[in-house]
Amino acid sequence: MKLRVNLDQMISPHFDYVLYSSALNKVLKGGRGSTKSSVISLQIVLDFLQDENANALIIRKVANTIELSVYEQIKWAIYMIGVQSQFAFTKSPYRITHKPTGTSFYFSGLDDPAKLKSMIIAKGYICQLWFEELAEFSSWEEVDTVRASFTRKVLPPGKHVVTYYSYNPPKNPYDWINEWVSQKMGKDKWYVDHSTYQDVTLPDILAEDYLDEIETVKQNDYNYYQWMYKGKVIGLGNSIYNMDLFFEINQLPDNDYIAQLAYSIDVGHQTSATTCLCIGLTGKNNVILLDTYYYSPAGQTKKKSPGELARDIHDFIADSASAYPNAPIVKRTIDSAEGGLRNQYYSDYGTRLHGVNKAMRKETMIDYPQELLAQGRVFILRKKTNEIFITQHQQYRWDEKTIATSDPKVIKENDHTCDAFQYFCIDNKRLLGLKK
Repeated sequence: MKLRVNLDQMISPHFDYVLYSSALNKVLKGGRGSTKSSVISLQIVLDFLQDENANALIIRKVANTIELSVYEQIKWAIYMIGVQSQFAFTKSPYRITHKPTGTSFYFSGLDDPAKLKSMIIAKGYICQLWFEELAEFSSWEEVDTVRASFTRKVLPPGKHVVTYYSYNPPKNPYDWINEWVSQKMGKDKWYVDHSTYQDVTLPDILAEDYLDEIETVKQNDYNYYQWMYKGKVIGLGNSIYNMDLFFEINQLPDNDYIAQLAYSIDVGHQTSATTCLCIGLTGKNNVILLDTYYYSPAGQTKKKSPGELARDIHDFIADSASAYPNAPIVKRTIDSAEGGLRNQYYSDYGTRLHGVNKAMRKETMIDYPQELLAQGRVFILRKKTNEIFITQHQQYRWDEKTIATSDPKVIKENDHTCDAFQYFCIDNKRLLGLKK
């Protein structure tokens, strides 16, 4: 098939070495906004169209992340090249099929590696693999088990399986992927590329608003900027949050308003505290901690029952929301593992608390509030009930015994408001524009 595509208008010159490399394994790492995923998707689609028996398999760690990431990314590339009329797009299962040849782009999570190992292709062969967000995977062995299932198969003469890997490096230098990539540099049949937003030299690719946002982060938290946008492995340090980025205010700003309310709950048990945060989302897309409910059973002869806690939280939500009658409640978030209080609350008040999806490492959970803070968007209304939030975030630390490992842990003491704030950021990430 002959295509007239001007890639020079779509792909920055930085990536020329990647695209024209004969390596069968291409690792694209770096900071956010470097367009590495766009480059991979364009190249995969172009190569796919050159072989009527070619199929591509694109993999994320978790299946429920496919639609708004790699599926839309491949779809975008097809539209950019202008061949969308040749494809059928389906979502159950996620698949993009080339109508003239019957070959496809397949999409899968790695939730069930055995299913992928036994995958059957109706026509042709897999000649392109893409592991997106590689840092989300648990280990190289987890990835390689699937990769080897396809690379070991015999293809027609002159055909090879090309595998792409893309990710933003984790902060932790001891993370498996940071150690793994150093072993692949310079290795035969491997090409490792590092890119940042500053390598995007073509016009009209990165919006001015986005570049302004990067500059804001750079000014607010240079260390975070180095990691997020330069893709540097900065280490974890000891203190988790930069407390200078929690802006305390005496009153609500005159030039902004509370547009929506969100609540986030971390539930304790016999010896640990329960907290509920009331957070206002403003018209300027900032967040303000408006009020905090906090109950600690420590030293209490009679501990509160789930029914009493449900009543306290219900009353707290009702009272705090009444101060903002024009601001709807967008979400009431709770730890998804907490069934007792969720069931009690629904039984008593007919309202379902939304269980946050926290099936991720603690490092990743912490990334969400850190991003929000680096953008200068977090404010705290100065009042007595919010002091516990400030104190706990000041004291929030990595456990020093685990920092120099691939699985660092936080010190699990007096961290209830910290967990609740992470739940809020994760559960409302789209609304907040986090992790785009």
